[in-house]
Amino acid sequence: MNLPQRPLGSSRVMITKPGFGAWAIGGGGWAFGWGPQDDAVSLATMRHALKLEVNWIDTAAVYGLGHSEEVVGRLLRERTPAERPMVFTKCGLIWDPNNPMAPPQRVLKPESIRRECDASLRRLGVERIDLYQFHWPDETGTPIEDSWNEMVRLIKEGKVRLGGVSNFGVSLLERCEAIRHVDSLQPPFSLIKRQAAASEIPWCARHHTGVICYSPMQSGLLTETFSRQHVARFAADDWRRRSPDFNEPNLSRNLALRDALRPIAQRHRTTVSAVAIAWVLAWPGVTGAIVGGRSPQQVDGWIGAASLELTTADLQEISDAIVRTGAGEGPTIPQLERVDASH
Repeated sequence: MNLPQRPLGSSRVMITKPGFGAWAIGGGGWAFGWGPQDDAVSLATMRHALKLEVNWIDTAAVYGLGHSEEVVGRLLRERTPAERPMVFTKCGLIWDPNNPMAPPQRVLKPESIRRECDASLRRLGVERIDLYQFHWPDETGTPIEDSWNEMVRLIKEGKVRLGGVSNFGVSLLERCEAIRHVDSLQPPFSLIKRQAAASEIPWCARHHTGVICYSPMQSGLLTETFSRQHVARFAADDWRRRSPDFNEPNLSRNLALRDALRPIAQRHRTTVSAVAIAWVLAWPGVTGAIVGGRSPQQVDGWIGAASLELTTADLQEISDAIVRTGAGEGPTIPQLERVDASH
């Protein structure tokens, strides 16, 4: 299939435009879970993504309170080193094992980062994490300089290959960059959550920092078959029940925008999901998109985004639909020149 690849920022690491997102495979029973998930199905889903040549998986310590990393580790142990995907993971969300439904605390104290790194290495069964990321900004008062210097030490020690951040704004990115180059940013970015295009993504483009966007299908909203009935069927512990995007008045606007993608998908003989992801990948400065899947069939539904090139007319049609439906916030249309391999 030869999935197209792009360099991750100024590094020499080449990643496929879509990567597999392992949030949902952490399962339920914690504050931001997606409800029950069968590990055997998760493994089959990841194997299918790798068969289609996806070459990286993004997970986090907090997903399933360690469980997602453990399942990814099982996948890695099945394969020779040459067959393994790159694994990106995240630290900085500390949970209470006695109260798993409580929101985790955002902690980037150096000693906590090191403990989390060692625990992730154990769960994944690897000697080095390909990309280690701070999941959210710290809320304990720890200066980001202290946190980022610990990341630098982990890189120098060989426990981490590349260092990145997630959900950071420009001011924190600047403070990290002053110490050592930020290899990547992981922002939320989709047709509905477009805010990162205003400042963070352009900053990354100027500084040759890779951008891997999460939730490009807005956690399932921008897919072929999603409906209001799906919300009613969510598991009791599915975090989306609490999300404004899945409740009115936003839900109707979001589904109207999703429906506006159908003619474009039909013209390209692809899926709505692929169109939504291709829009993200068309934005100047974006390197890749983290795309979740809970079954092999879901992967089949979005893998076409890897090679889908939206036209100028497609992008304008989508922009018009954003304005018409009033869905989401942020810029509506990327610059119309094509994205080259430097992004």
